[in-house]
Amino acid sequence: MQITFIGGGNMASAIIAGLSREASHQLRVIDPDRSKLEFLQSQYGVDVSESLPAGWNQDDIVLLAVKPQQLPALCQEIASRLGGALLISIAAGIQLAALRRWLASERIIRAMPNTPAMVGKGVTGLYAPATISAADRQSAQTIMQATGLTVWLEQESGIDDITCVSGSGPAYVFYFIESMIEAAIKAGFAENEARQLVLATFDGAVELARQSPLPVANLRQNVMSKGGTTERAIARFEAEQVKAAIIAGAMDCRERSIEMGQQLSQD
Repeated sequence: MQITFIGGGNMASAIIAGLSREASHQLRVIDPDRSKLEFLQSQYGVDVSESLPAGWNQDDIVLLAVKPQQLPALCQEIASRLGGALLISIAAGIQLAALRRWLASERIIRAMPNTPAMVGKGVTGLYAPATISAADRQSAQTIMQATGLTVWLEQESGIDDITCVSGSGPAYVFYFIESMIEAAIKAGFAENEARQLVLATFDGAVELARQSPLPVANLRQNVMSKGGTTERAIARFEAEQVKAAIIAGAMDCRERSIEMGQQLSQD
């Protein structure tokens, strides 16, 4: 499978890391930043170029991995070169209707991956309209399955929904990990010890949640005893409305994804 990545940033690198574990793909990265290209080439053995090729053909796959604000200009530049290639866009917010206008192509699939793709633990939401063939759907799924779990969304609006949960979700988790490491340091642990303790705690808690048939709320309650230490911590979280703030933040993320779609998808 010949896959061209236009853009070699963090998300593209994460997907390439997953795909590079399989020898069946021919990967090329196009980016004006020579340092990014040199890193990707040395790390994953991909072909690299600072310039767009003369064109593609219908057997090729082009993955659009530039920032949403850069996509309109890029689409105008590549529209005449596509040759019927399958396009996969990972740009947040940019709607399918806009991509079709800019690219003069119907063969487009939207994807919303996340950065744990780099270690094979990613989650990707995929959306394709009914006009996309089963073979093209399978190609997109094959690419993203190399990086973790894939979920097909019934409506395009599902991209905004999954953005606020899985797309941006790792940042929420990292934010909580940061806070716990700072708490561990404040409690007296050295920074390396704090990191080790917190990461192991998260790893164990996630694995327990994965294996247990109990709801997560029950698992949390099982750690608490009346009048005990954990109850005191959770009481502070509740008083500070931590859970409500997390939910509200996720909804703000979803709202911003919708706003970006409306703003950036206009002609």
